[in-house]
Amino acid sequence: MANTQGPQGNHDPAGSTQMFRAFVDESPQSRQTPSATAGPRVGLIIGVVVAVAIVAAVAWLALK
Repeated sequence: MANTQGPQGNHDPAGSTQMFRAFVDESPQSRQTPSATAGPRVGLIIGVVVAVAIVAAVAWLALK
């Protein structure tokens, strides 16, 4: 790893400043758009609704 220097010229042996700057520069590009995360949520909601319907049908048949 190359020696990194802080803003005042102090030596940063862990390179944390460089890693932080890389993280900050990379963050906006790695974020997902709301439409990209909507797909899994819709599938999860449909799965829960189907599971509740199956449990209700089984309970109705059992109590009939």
